Amino acid sequence: MDKEQVAEILSEIGVLLELKGENPFKTRAYQNAARALEGLSEPLEKVVAEGRLGGIKGVGEALREKITTLVTTGRLPYYEELRASIPPGLVEMLNLPGVGPKKVKALWERLGITSVEQLELACREGKVATLDGFGEKTQTKILEGIQFRRQYAARHLLSDALSVAEPILENLRGHPDVIRCSTAGSVRRFKEVIGDVDFLVSSRAPATVIDYFTGQEGVLSVSAKGDTKASVILAGGIQADLRVVSDAEYPFALAYFTGSKEHNIVMRQRAIQRGLRLNEYGLFRSSEETRDPTLRVPCHTEEEIFAALGLAYIPPELREDKGEIAAAEEGPLPRLVEWTDLKGSLHNHSNWSDGRHSLEEIAGHMRDLGLSYWAITDHSRASFQANGLTAERVREQIGAIRRVNEACAEEGSDFRLLPGIEVDILRDGLDLPDDLLAELDVVVASLHVAGGDEADNTRRLIRAAEHPLVHILGHLTGRLLLQREPYRVNQTAVIDACAETGTWIELNCNPRRFDLDWRLWHYARSKGVKCVINPDAHRHEHVGFLRLGAGVARKGGLTKGDVVNTLPLEQLRKELARKRAGR
Repeated sequence: MDKEQVAEILSEIGVLLELKGENPFKTRAYQNAARALEGLSEPLEKVVAEGRLGGIKGVGEALREKITTLVTTGRLPYYEELRASIPPGLVEMLNLPGVGPKKVKALWERLGITSVEQLELACREGKVATLDGFGEKTQTKILEGIQFRRQYAARHLLSDALSVAEPILENLRGHPDVIRCSTAGSVRRFKEVIGDVDFLVSSRAPATVIDYFTGQEGVLSVSAKGDTKASVILAGGIQADLRVVSDAEYPFALAYFTGSKEHNIVMRQRAIQRGLRLNEYGLFRSSEETRDPTLRVPCHTEEEIFAALGLAYIPPELREDKGEIAAAEEGPLPRLVEWTDLKGSLHNHSNWSDGRHSLEEIAGHMRDLGLSYWAITDHSRASFQANGLTAERVREQIGAIRRVNEACAEEGSDFRLLPGIEVDILRDGLDLPDDLLAELDVVVASLHVAGGDEADNTRRLIRAAEHPLVHILGHLTGRLLLQREPYRVNQTAVIDACAETGTWIELNCNPRRFDLDWRLWHYARSKGVKCVINPDAHRHEHVGFLRLGAGVARKGGLTKGDVVNTLPLEQLRKELARKRAGR
């Protein structure tokens, strides 16, 4: 096991011990040890092999033995026995809002609740509100959380869908009987939350392709299997459907099954107005529904279908019937941003706050990926749960970043870390003084603890946008997809304020956020507000979120010119300075 896997298990042990009511010092020891391992600047396997675990602060003899066992064997009997001693439903309850280990322990001990279903019944009977430390408000919040989870039970994050779909798609591409293939549906349109995954293949041997698809390694079970269609369940409970068509039908089927439903309706109406019929089998010279291949207008690609209907090509991400067809009547649409256009990111964390990696590790990793810059915007002091930085630590970090950049220059690299901060927007202003913010290259202002009042949340965000030292508003609504509803915010009012002040808005591309929502970027773009696609990275692998963010930005109709972090470093520095100059 590597350090991330070991740290995750240590963190879980801490939670499980807290559920059992163990000494808080013991539970905290596991959490502290997990953080210490996450902050290692070298492979954990090497530290274990060289017998240096005992030199890590917070790792005593007992923890040293457990970590060594995990690293060398991949198992830990103590952990397995601990998990087995606790009903699995208790851990599931921790995913509900406002329900931490102490509350779960109280529910278990006082009411015998060991599952979400039992918890819901107890709430509806009013039993939870009577417990010390709960009350009516907490009981209501728990019920709302349970309902929220149930509402989205059959929904999945785009990132989860892509992670299981893309290996299968790649395998299909390599099959000798597959002529063309693609994903379709909401995955191809890059919706942030999807229901299922659609695959489309053209082939002369559909039965062979169906057999190959249903036998894929990622398939957990086969729900249906016919001559040209199959349905399976993939990892994470995601349903996937495959359709196999002839190559002549392929472009029409791809357009149809990509959708959206609303987009397809307008396209079909457009065909009818021209004396044609459009369906999944073709574009036909007919006034009636038909599949007659002799009446099909020959189109080898989707581009040719759009052209036959007097339209410029519309990228899949835009097919939501939100003005894209009217725009395509006017001529070619603007080239949408590509993830390869991105030069870096302006919102990221290091192990100075709650990130996994050191400044040196981050610089080396991002430089090796070919990026030009990477802002370090650790949390400010109000985010104490994330080890937020005091003013003194911010200034120490500025010096540390300068030394990393000097080392990059000595090695002949143009890559640079940019000193910054993610400052909390408090009710009475920002969390750090202006003189300190002025020393930083990048200031991201985020609302981490929102009020229940929309007017107050909106006022705080607008005031942050009006602050001359703030460059970016981070994750505007604080939403966590399939997990937490957005804060109540008048988003158009905030966008208007950003337009007036030249403040940028983040498209936080953590797959649980995608915040600002793509539906609002059309309005923001019309007001001249610039976007920054940021992964809010806490570990190396989060840099991959940039690709997802670019896809969602495309869905919002954004071009390379709309996105700040497509700029080379020197141009970016000039744009950062423009806000400070009040322009």
